[in-house]
Amino acid sequence: MQFYATGASAARQRSACAIVGIHERAEMTGPARELDRASGGAISRLLRRGDFSGKAGEVLPIMGNLRGPAERVLLVGLGTKKAYGRKAYRRAISAATHWIAKGGAGNAVLYLPAEPIPGLDAYYAARFATEVVATTLYRIPDLKSGKKPPRPKLAKFGIGVRSADLADARRGIRDGRGIGAGMALTRDLANLPANVCTPSYLAGAARRLAKEHRKIRVRVLDERAIRRLRMGSFLSVTRGSDEPPKLIVLEYRGTRRSAAPVALVGKGITFDTGGISLKQPPAMDEMKFDMSGAASVFGAIKALATIGAGVNVVGIIPTCENMPSGRATKPGDIVTSMSGKTIEVLNTDAEGRLVLCDGISFARRFKPRAVVDIATLTGACVIALGGYYCGLFSPDDKLAASLAAAGDRSDDRAWRLPVADEYTELLKSNFADLANVSGREAGAITAACFLWKFTEGLRWAHLDIAGTAYLTGSQKGSTGRPVPLLVDWLLRGD
Repeated sequence: MQFYATGASAARQRSACAIVGIHERAEMTGPARELDRASGGAISRLLRRGDFSGKAGEVLPIMGNLRGPAERVLLVGLGTKKAYGRKAYRRAISAATHWIAKGGAGNAVLYLPAEPIPGLDAYYAARFATEVVATTLYRIPDLKSGKKPPRPKLAKFGIGVRSADLADARRGIRDGRGIGAGMALTRDLANLPANVCTPSYLAGAARRLAKEHRKIRVRVLDERAIRRLRMGSFLSVTRGSDEPPKLIVLEYRGTRRSAAPVALVGKGITFDTGGISLKQPPAMDEMKFDMSGAASVFGAIKALATIGAGVNVVGIIPTCENMPSGRATKPGDIVTSMSGKTIEVLNTDAEGRLVLCDGISFARRFKPRAVVDIATLTGACVIALGGYYCGLFSPDDKLAASLAAAGDRSDDRAWRLPVADEYTELLKSNFADLANVSGREAGAITAACFLWKFTEGLRWAHLDIAGTAYLTGSQKGSTGRPVPLLVDWLLRGD
């Protein structure tokens, strides 16, 4: 789809559909008033009749006998002026996009106010609009045998701004397109079933991504190479599976080669049964989403390549299955990580930290300026934060603050939780350097502290996305988070 910014007023811009906002109590925004005058009062007559309330997300098309430049006008509710904010802005765009996708318009222009919303300047208004349209039109790659629904005809989407804001809006559209493309890739990979999206499939997806973008290079290390690296912690997770593990390395070079990269380490457990510490059957199917950290690394790098961002990033993805079998790692087994630290595996369902610690150790060879690992790591984080904020952990105040700020700017929010020596005391083992779990208390924090033990000398942060990476129930599916947060942070270069 083509996105563009226009400085033409709503009364002059020709389109198949002009989208304008109406607040509750029939309060028209400026573009709505312009179109009302151009259409001979069609909007005001409708509002006087009480045909449109202006409630957030409500839509109503006006078609036929319009004297203005638009073939049709779509009214979209913004709610009350007092409550109008980012959520209402996004909801209005999503509702309008749903209607247009069904209604068959080939092009549309959006005129929604952004100025009253704190922090929503021309750049972010255009970026959010582009992201919302892209995510609203996203379709899960289903494997149903029936006829697929027709693809929306919407081919061009314009965003109306003041002429003085055109440059910022165009930059927002560029970045929004990249983030939308990255989120789509993340969601595609995470939504696929585990019998399709295996470690080998992810390796193939990495090679395809590198073919699509010349600034991306890929290396895939097989089990023999992983064993040569002495990644005993990673390999302990895959022992029970017939699917061979992979270590995928994606390098995006957007600036001079001498510039130190950021390393993104993504948990790539393509299916997690819990291993010998077997999970309960209800909702176990959702464990196909346990590679969402890896998928978000794919998505972030796809977004950066689409944007052409001037930053160097290396994505490190240790990927495997966690399965029970006669060969599987048992509770009480002791394994040796790439760092040389020994780990007593008390619970084989705490496997994410076992692959990530070796991924973090591997990241050192790139001399990164920062390392961020991303993982659906703990159910404890879901209990603590629900599905709204991801958990953010770092001993580095500046790094934590920059990631949290990126989450706020991108509406992909993170909440900082502590890492502290007191919690590492809970990971002591009588038989090894540390245990992979402690008790029930502070589960998300002790998991982060386990990883912290492998980060000496690194500028490191951990994002626990267990509650935000996917939805459950009737809306089951990947959300594409935290691609917006990661890309916003990387574009700022903090």
